[in-house]
Amino acid sequence: MRTVCFIVEGSPQTAGSKQSFVPLNKTTREAYRRPNGGIVVSTVDDNPKSKGWKRTVAKVAKEAFRGPLLEGPLIATFRFYRPRPKNHFAKFGLSKAGAQSLAPDTRPDVLKLTRAAEDALNGVIYADDAQIVEEHLFKCWGEPARLEVEIKQMVEAEKSLFETNVMPWEKAS
Repeated sequence: MRTVCFIVEGSPQTAGSKQSFVPLNKTTREAYRRPNGGIVVSTVDDNPKSKGWKRTVAKVAKEAFRGPLLEGPLIATFRFYRPRPKNHFAKFGLSKAGAQSLAPDTRPDVLKLTRAAEDALNGVIYADDAQIVEEHLFKCWGEPARLEVEIKQMVEAEKSLFETNVMPWEKAS
C-alpha cells in the first residue's frame, strides 16, 4: 500500500461552477470552427483564482511524490484550514462568537474546495480522480491557511467493505 501526504500553504480556492462559451473571431465576429465544421466551445472555472491554486497544489504534490501514478481504488483525506475572522477574538481569547463557532460553516463549501484539489492532482498523484472511492473532507479553523492531503491506495481489508450489499444498520442481530 502506498500513501502520499503533503501540505499546501495558502488560502484554498474553489473550482467553482463551470462556464462554457463560444469564442468569436475578433475580425469576423463568427465562431471558431474545427476542421470538421463543428463549433469550438471553451469551458472554464468561474473562479479566476482557482487556476493559480490548482497550479500550487500540483507543484507541491509533485515535490512530495515521485513515482508512478497510484493505481486502483484510492482513499483521500482533504483538510482545509482557514484563519478565524477578527470578530472571533476578544481582549483575552475567543469572543462569544468565536467560542460558539466550532468550524467554518460559511462559504466556500468543502465540496467545491475539494473538487479544485482533486482536479489539480489528476496526472500528478493518480491518473483520474474517479479512482477515489472513499473521501474524508474537513473544513477547520487553523493558521496558517492551508490544505493537508493524504491519498492512499486501498488495501484488501478495506475492499471487503465495498463487496457487501448490506449496510451495517441492516445486518441482523
